[in-house]
Amino acid sequence: MKDIRTILRERATGTTITAKGWARTRRDAKNATFVELSDGSTMTGLQCVFDGAATDSATAAALARVTTGAAVAITGTLVDSPAAGQPVELKATGLEIIGECPADSYPLQKKAHSLEFLREIAHLRPRTNTIGAAARMRDEMAYAVHTFFHDRGFRYVHTPIITASDCEGAGEMFQVTTLDLDAIAKRGETVDYGRDFFGKKAMLSVSGQLNVETYCMALGKVYTFGPTFRAENSNTTRHLAEFWMIEPEFAFAELPDDMALAEDFIKHLLGWALDRCGEDMAFFEKRVQPGIIQMLDSVRNTKFAHMTYTDAVAILEKNKDAFEFKPFWGCDLQTEHERYLTETVVNGPVIVTDYPRDLKAFYMRLNEDGRTVRAMDVLVPRIGEIIGGSEREYRYDVLVENMKAKNLDPADYWWYLDLRRYGSAPHAGFGLGFERLL
Repeated sequence: MKDIRTILRERATGTTITAKGWARTRRDAKNATFVELSDGSTMTGLQCVFDGAATDSATAAALARVTTGAAVAITGTLVDSPAAGQPVELKATGLEIIGECPADSYPLQKKAHSLEFLREIAHLRPRTNTIGAAARMRDEMAYAVHTFFHDRGFRYVHTPIITASDCEGAGEMFQVTTLDLDAIAKRGETVDYGRDFFGKKAMLSVSGQLNVETYCMALGKVYTFGPTFRAENSNTTRHLAEFWMIEPEFAFAELPDDMALAEDFIKHLLGWALDRCGEDMAFFEKRVQPGIIQMLDSVRNTKFAHMTYTDAVAILEKNKDAFEFKPFWGCDLQTEHERYLTETVVNGPVIVTDYPRDLKAFYMRLNEDGRTVRAMDVLVPRIGEIIGGSEREYRYDVLVENMKAKNLDPADYWWYLDLRRYGSAPHAGFGLGFERLL
């Protein structure tokens, strides 16, 4: 059995087919009944037309039970459609109701629903146009990620989800334990993590980067793509407790190489979305975010601008009255700062480099000035930061000092330091949050 996307693409008129899916709508006319059928394979539904004069009583009775959301199988002959906007339709002769959907209690009807309402019925919202389109885009973009890296000789590796190492050094991690912490607290005892499953405190990973570096130092060019977790108390639309992260790492690379890879990666992903996902992108353009197609097309066809953090702050300080958060050297750039740089100053994407060392993680390579590190953030219009990366600190002594400056115990990272003891080499990488990309 072919899905509706294939049926509409092949347009094999004159053939008898059976299409299965869920009824979006049923419309009764004087001499015919129209059922729009969707199976999730495409935004477009298949129009199924039942001729009133040719429909037997059993089929007519079944048709009366077809409501929005019902699962059905419809058999008929594929014919050219006289209606505008649809190349073919199904001249239906048979109908099987697989699963009824009571109209009086089904919360999704043929009308617009707010995203807040859909959050309350997360188990049903994939059936809506918006969430269905987002799911198809997620699938396509995951494929695009793997295609990009495999075409460039990167190996896909899997890194641990449960870890004892805090990659970012911020301590905002979800704990994993088999101990009954409530019972221990009631007894007034001190928690002994030596009795825990791993014999020490364990957390959900905030990043696969430290582990992916172990493979980088063996395979040269690698990437990981998997779930990460952040226990940040950030009630914004940009911060999630659980999300997927794409993290490439490649050996014998410095910051300029990292910047070039990040730019190529973003342009590849945007090109994939625009060239292969036209139907869903057109829906987003019309119903969700007008102007999105033009913006993405502009980004993919624009050379990314480069500026240092110091230069960026100097520009922002000249216009500080425009911001809620006043910029100064040493501040963490806010979304409003990032959008100003991309939308007002550059009018396009920009890569900001060489951030103050105090703002960045311990593993970023220290510059000669001792104040900044070889870090980069890729900023794009409307969103702000979408990629963060750096050249890694591959000098053993400097890395140890960085750890101490961040109040990290080098003994906890002995294996990471081993990478700097045995055959250390320059390397670089970055992280792209998959949900933020979407």
